[in-house]
Amino acid sequence: MFKNQPKGLFALALANTGERFGYYTMLAIFTLFMQAKFKWDESDAGQVYAIFLAVVYFAPLFGGMLADKIGYGKCVVIGLVVMFLGYLGLAIPTGADTTGLVAMFAGLTAVSLGTGLFKGNLQVLVGNLYDDPKYASRRDSAFSLFYMAINIGAMFAPSMARWITDQYLSQYGFVYDAANQDPAYLEALYGSYGLCFGVACVSLVLSAIIYFSCRNWFKHADITLAKAKETSNHVEELTPKQTKDRIIALLLVFAVVIFFWMAFHQNGSALTFFAKKYTNLSIEGGMRFGFNIFSLALLALSVYTGFGFFQSETSKNKIACAVATLASWAGAYLLYSSMADPTPAQPSDFQQFNPFFVVALTPFSMAFFGFFEKKGKEVSAPARIAWGMLIAAVGFGVITMASTNLISPKDLGDSTQSILSPSWLISTYFTLTIAELLLSPMGISFVSKVAPPKYKGMMMGGWFVATAIGNYLSSIPSMLWNKIPLMYNWAILIALCLISAFVMFALLKKLNKMTA
Repeated sequence: MFKNQPKGLFALALANTGERFGYYTMLAIFTLFMQAKFKWDESDAGQVYAIFLAVVYFAPLFGGMLADKIGYGKCVVIGLVVMFLGYLGLAIPTGADTTGLVAMFAGLTAVSLGTGLFKGNLQVLVGNLYDDPKYASRRDSAFSLFYMAINIGAMFAPSMARWITDQYLSQYGFVYDAANQDPAYLEALYGSYGLCFGVACVSLVLSAIIYFSCRNWFKHADITLAKAKETSNHVEELTPKQTKDRIIALLLVFAVVIFFWMAFHQNGSALTFFAKKYTNLSIEGGMRFGFNIFSLALLALSVYTGFGFFQSETSKNKIACAVATLASWAGAYLLYSSMADPTPAQPSDFQQFNPFFVVALTPFSMAFFGFFEKKGKEVSAPARIAWGMLIAAVGFGVITMASTNLISPKDLGDSTQSILSPSWLISTYFTLTIAELLLSPMGISFVSKVAPPKYKGMMMGGWFVATAIGNYLSSIPSMLWNKIPLMYNWAILIALCLISAFVMFALLKKLNKMTA
């Protein structure tokens, strides 16, 4: 799994892990922060959330175009600095007034622009490592591992946000209460959320340390087309028709995945609102295991040591992996058994399940598709995207069943109907994660492989533009939250995923021919 990969992959992946940890710590509480501080409803908070996500993912288009001219590494470094300033601006305490609004929007703008310079160009550097024929066959597995590293950071983020919130509230004699609208409580609550933005500043510093200390491992991949020609490096030559075909193929894929991201990015808005309003946040029995992030982390670790046991070539390594696996299980059980029963949870806690499932399921995904590859029946990236869309529809089918006979958000108002088992949301996240593993890492790998050399940065930016449009459209369920029954909201997402899947299946033959 990790064998025979270039060292640069691990350096770039770890640098991205730190940055994503801070980003998802902020994202876990962002809509809740706006509701607590400015007393916005789900529609207003969801709209700002969607606009922010859209700008975050639209900015890489311009970051990629700039990097194609001045270099990918330079843009990554500039992006780190700009993001740091943005998170710092968000972390500075302000009142719930015009000044607070201006400070928030200024910070969000800086975070968006910095991410645009950092995110896509870091992934171009990863892709460039695999332009070397020595590593070319490992491109898909590399992006699966890279994506897994991103989600390690995302996995711990909601728990960090919860821990900070609990510690800060306790100083004022409060405990988290989704239904509490007392001004003193809300002021303490959004004050705790402000500290979560500070976590992002610290994580960026760690990312920068990793990036600069390991730069020699991937420095050779920081090369634009112009620089490659100057140094007489081999560059893939494409005819104008090949270039056109590849761009068209990429644009078709981008158009389809818009609707996946529209559906998928309900985790910070509609699904969080669902957790807050309808889910029992007093966790009992065996379900508590999922609400201890360190138990989940040890369980995820045991997946890798378990795979290591079967893949090890020596008895010594097999024994070491077996011991590590058993120790991980024992540690996870001890942590679980020490938890209070029931254990209180917060709505943001559910956002840790998606990255946990990504980390834990990545080896199974790689083994599954590796099996077909060895049989000479490799599943193309467009085919995986089509199946991902189909499975996403199933995921929203789960939450639709959970929503049967629930009181409409419009009728519920500021109160809660906390009756549903957490298993409904966890099952939804599990299914959506399977869809994500089929679509996202393979999509990024597909772009890095197919993009014409002189447009690498721009085409990677194009992938994020599709994500940006989907992220903005993700506000639609929030806008409809207090206007239509829950089941209708989810039905819209199911329909879009199904239509996109069928379109993608219809285009498969054409896409595979154009990128052959």
